[in-house]
Amino acid sequence: MGLLIDTSALIAIERGMAAWDEALSALGAEPVALPAIAYAELLAGVRLADSPARAASRQAKIDALLSRVPVLEFGREAAERWADLFAALQRGGKLIPSNDLIVAAAALHLGFGVLVGPVGEEHFRRVPGLRLEVLG
Repeated sequence: MGLLIDTSALIAIERGMAAWDEALSALGAEPVALPAIAYAELLAGVRLADSPARAASRQAKIDALLSRVPVLEFGREAAERWADLFAALQRGGKLIPSNDLIVAAAALHLGFGVLVGPVGEEHFRRVPGLRLEVLG
């Protein structure tokens, strides 16, 4: 077992004024990884910062996170799982945002769950068989 970190979890931790690495340490011995798409979303936050100081602060948080948590690439097998999920959710009229679908597909491929924040978890609940850990 393990967990992939969704961006919503990191946002929830930050809004609670906790440090990402401290909060993630509380998860125990379960392996944790950051999907490449979540890393890209974090980098977009750096690029869109309203000041150089805020951009530097965000980048420093990302760097600290990456010193403890690996970035998980999205490979062929995860892409095949994504296609299966996309088709099933589309047919059922329950399609979720593409970035969340990438995280879900990668987690299912690895047999991992997804760590999410309390806002946005509803998308992931549409994915059959996906284990969710919701920050509260």
